[in-house]
Amino acid sequence: MNGTKIELNRYLVFIKLIFNFVDFFSRKVNQADQYQIAFSGLNAGTHTFDFQIGKTFFEQVKDAEITGGEVTVIVTMEKEERMMDLHLAIRGKVEVPCDRCNEMMDVDIEGNERLIIKLGDHYYEESEDVQVIPDTSHQFDLSPFLYEYIHLLLPIRRVHPEDEDGESQCDPEVIKKLRELSERHVQDPRWEALNQLKKKKE
Repeated sequence: MNGTKIELNRYLVFIKLIFNFVDFFSRKVNQADQYQIAFSGLNAGTHTFDFQIGKTFFEQVKDAEITGGEVTVIVTMEKEERMMDLHLAIRGKVEVPCDRCNEMMDVDIEGNERLIIKLGDHYYEESEDVQVIPDTSHQFDLSPFLYEYIHLLLPIRRVHPEDEDGESQCDPEVIKKLRELSERHVQDPRWEALNQLKKKKE
């Protein structure tokens, strides 16, 4: 009796593992398919796609500069017989580290991009905005391009803005430390001597 019970428990554990694996695998597949444009079977003309990009999207890239966000991408595609002309309208906000205090901050992004997909013999990049894919393909993965376009919309300098009183919203402890280092730098006589040498050379 005990042997039968043990075997039954093992069987139930095995079944649970299978369901967990299936769930994990299906989530991975869904994530991979989430940013695909399935063009096979579509009639020639205009087609619109709506992509919602969140934290999970950015987590797929190891050591990514962007750690999260909420971005909407509206893709308007003009489909021809052997070419697709994609116009992407990108808008939202992303989470990046502040250049001054390294704490996370939200940055608004907005912009438009264009990507042309042609059907050919094999995969290759004709130019920065033109990609060629095999004519046997039935869908196209936009995810690497979305990732690149979003990064290109980031400002060169990312720093916490000032509040209504003109005070920085950076981490106060980090700002305090930076000020201390700055004052110590000014007070060091070696820096003053170096500055004097520079002035003489000028």
